[in-house]
Amino acid sequence: MKYKNSTAQTLVSMLASDRIFLQACVELAAKGQMTCAPNPPVGCIIWRDGEVLGRGFHARAGSGHAEVNALSDAAAEVRGATVFVSLEPCSFVGRTPACAQSLIDAGVARVVVAAVDPNPQVAGQGIRMLRDAGIAVDVVELASAKECIQGFAKRITQQRPWVRIKTAASLDGSVALANGASQWITGSAARADVQYWRARSDAIITGVGSVIADDPRLTLRDANYAHATAPLRVVLDSHGRIPSGAQILQGPAATLLVHQRGRGSSELAAGDHVQQVHLADGPRDLDGLLVELGQRGCNEVLIEAGPAVVGSFLQSGLWDEWIAYVAPKVLGADSQSMADLVVSHLPDAHQARLVQSVQIGDDLRLTLRP
Repeated sequence: MKYKNSTAQTLVSMLASDRIFLQACVELAAKGQMTCAPNPPVGCIIWRDGEVLGRGFHARAGSGHAEVNALSDAAAEVRGATVFVSLEPCSFVGRTPACAQSLIDAGVARVVVAAVDPNPQVAGQGIRMLRDAGIAVDVVELASAKECIQGFAKRITQQRPWVRIKTAASLDGSVALANGASQWITGSAARADVQYWRARSDAIITGVGSVIADDPRLTLRDANYAHATAPLRVVLDSHGRIPSGAQILQGPAATLLVHQRGRGSSELAAGDHVQQVHLADGPRDLDGLLVELGQRGCNEVLIEAGPAVVGSFLQSGLWDEWIAYVAPKVLGADSQSMADLVVSHLPDAHQARLVQSVQIGDDLRLTLRP
């Protein structure tokens, strides 16, 4: 009986330590979250005899994957070591070797995985390769590991990116005064916080109305995110109304203009950083737009737009997360609502669930999911 209790305690202790290492892998993975699309962010740690031998994360598509980088980081031979990885090692050869095979060749003894790869090309095959080679594999699922790859999972399984809406409004749900003045409803801390969401997005979607009214750049201006890949700037512009001198058309960040078929901005010279796409129903075809962005390798997109575009995404149900900044201000009855929606009956109201609430300066940041 004492032996059984001792064995159970050892297993519990091993599981607890596995989770600690895996969470550290997720934190490593986050280092590549702003640069690795269309690939998923992945982190890896190699451990043996109480010592971390190597660490690695996937930084950019086409460069070394997390496992390969951790193997390269190891100062000693890793034979017999345990490998912790936030996502199942890949089983196919792409622009880089199969990570499962790299671990087999390195002679590791055990691999602990925090999430099974949702990619049908892998989806358990990496784990099978490792086990067939005599390597012990344990899957210890972490919610944080799945959260880390949510954009990749959405694109690879549903052919569209994770859609995140961002709004900044007053207590009475207004985004601007009746005359259109909106700078600034939220404080400087909240505006700085938005830079993080831009930096981890592969595209930022706005409407031509916002471009004409505010002439935004939609670029990354925070030095903390200088390493991030500049997001694609997407302008919904059915009839080609965008001014040729708009800041959003200036490089080096790329811009995609979305027009209705047969309409467009013929006077805009096509270039490396400005492209135009024509959809049958123009920007109203949100499904088509998201498929287009998925095909361009976008895992996560951010909606930074006026009431019409925000209302369209809410009405369609094509959103996955809503970052709502709420300022302790009241703008009054004549102000502009954050979303152009008409709800005739209370049961028809668009419902969201609160995931997180954080104070940012004097404002509140609410994270909502459908």
